[in-house]
Amino acid sequence: MTFQGWILILAFVGILLALTKPMGLWLFALYEGRRTPLHTVFGPIESGFYKLAGIDPSEEQGWRRYAVHMLIFNAALLLFTYIVLRLQGVLPLNGLGYAGIGADGAFNTAVSFTTNTNWQWYSGEAAMSNLSQMLALTIHNFLSAATGIALAFALFRGFARREASGIGNFWADVTRVTLYLLLPISIVYAIYLIASGVPQTLAASVDVTTLEGVKQTLALGPVASQEAIKMLGTNGGGFFNANSAHPFENPSALTNLVQMLSIFLIGVGLTYTFGKAVGNVRQGWAILAAMMTIFLVGVTVVYWQEAAGNPILHNLGIAGSNMEGKEVRFGIAASALFSVVTTAASCGAVNAMHDSFTALGGMIPLLNIQLGEVVIGGVGAGIYGFLLFAILAVFVAGLMVGRTPEYVGKKIESREVKLAVLAIAVLPLIILGGTAIASVLDVGLAGPLNKGPHGFSEILYGFTSAVGNNGSAFAGLTSGTPFYNGMLGVAMWIGRFCVIVPMLAIAGGLAAKKYTPETAGSFPTTGPLWTGLLVGIVLIIGGLTFLPSLALGPIADHVAMINGQTF
Repeated sequence: MTFQGWILILAFVGILLALTKPMGLWLFALYEGRRTPLHTVFGPIESGFYKLAGIDPSEEQGWRRYAVHMLIFNAALLLFTYIVLRLQGVLPLNGLGYAGIGADGAFNTAVSFTTNTNWQWYSGEAAMSNLSQMLALTIHNFLSAATGIALAFALFRGFARREASGIGNFWADVTRVTLYLLLPISIVYAIYLIASGVPQTLAASVDVTTLEGVKQTLALGPVASQEAIKMLGTNGGGFFNANSAHPFENPSALTNLVQMLSIFLIGVGLTYTFGKAVGNVRQGWAILAAMMTIFLVGVTVVYWQEAAGNPILHNLGIAGSNMEGKEVRFGIAASALFSVVTTAASCGAVNAMHDSFTALGGMIPLLNIQLGEVVIGGVGAGIYGFLLFAILAVFVAGLMVGRTPEYVGKKIESREVKLAVLAIAVLPLIILGGTAIASVLDVGLAGPLNKGPHGFSEILYGFTSAVGNNGSAFAGLTSGTPFYNGMLGVAMWIGRFCVIVPMLAIAGGLAAKKYTPETAGSFPTTGPLWTGLLVGIVLIIGGLTFLPSLALGPIADHVAMINGQTF
């Protein structure tokens, strides 16, 4: 580890904290449906959408109606994407003549982008036409992100409202988030990326002559526009197979820093928005403090392990850090930081190959996803996932003080606790169940390129990433098969919507409750004690649940590396 590396990490955290309040205030304006300076430009477009769709944006929806409209919207997008991918071979803007995607691959990709996972079994530059990249994939980067933020708004209203029957209007929330947040930032962001050297063209390729005098064909396309929303919306699906390790997606150290900041930007802003929504900004800062505590511990472990290097090479007398799978232009610190950022959020973009990390260095990204990606998390999904843990934490606190638990003025009763447990339990059930099935079937065992603990880790990471809607991978897993496309596709859908529906049920129940003012006997939910309890609940419920699988995978792999064994 170096001084310069820690300066990068601390600068990243400092800039992020400085951006938290401004982003939170902008999101709060959208949460309340207030007019913004951008309404002059986008207001007529918003009104036009409502008129065409026959929607009254002021109409309140109960949690059931909100959930049904959200599910129908996402199912329609999935079907649209599936059709586009299947018909790719006969659609325009297909300069390299790619054929349509097979049924299992199109299903997996359609589910993947609908659920904000962006799991990619394919190489983008060798399988997807420019039309598919723009129409079938980039559109999801906007709308799946907008859906997540809208759902966070719905839960905020559940905590903030008193004796109300509605939690907002799904269509209004998605439209406003897209028009007044995601679209304008992405336009400015894409222009910055173009100025930094990222391609933005409808040309499919360009022929160049290398320094050796060899002719080479380079894939091109509308990269900058996809890259901007890929990061901002914590989507992660790269235009190229190498993702943000590719110089056409991430040319420099500065673009790398901007990409990491953009992954966390909306997530940290939503913590402040939550505080504003419930009338106590200290609640938001307490949540962010708990998130950042876990984040910094994770960064420290990954940076330490990658800087220490591979024990097997040390045993052979070869000293140095672990640069395998990393870009020289980024180095150890930026690669370690990026890996933790992208898995703490549900982004999944990578600037280094996680499969090439040391065993414990690769374990932290895996664990981040297994915790539910609640450490900042995906746009919207991170904060509402963390609030589910907050409900369990305040329940535990209520047991300790011997009274009905309360959180931000709402009594937390058995219904909320049961629904929170149901939502949180989905992850380990599907992750461990899917991993177990793949680990005993021949079609599953054919996927990992490595044997032993690391091969098991590749399978475990695949199902963890799918259920957690992350999209990153231990790339040693060959997942483009009917078995993995089908299994992981189903896992992605369950991991997204079987958490959302119980969460919306909690929102609806909380909105109908009366406000309960704090008393001398209330457990404080803004100080260091509360922050520590939040961290403990997240680590205990998430960490201990997956400890046996981690022991069979990354931890066993680490022991093998120390002993000089390879698989």
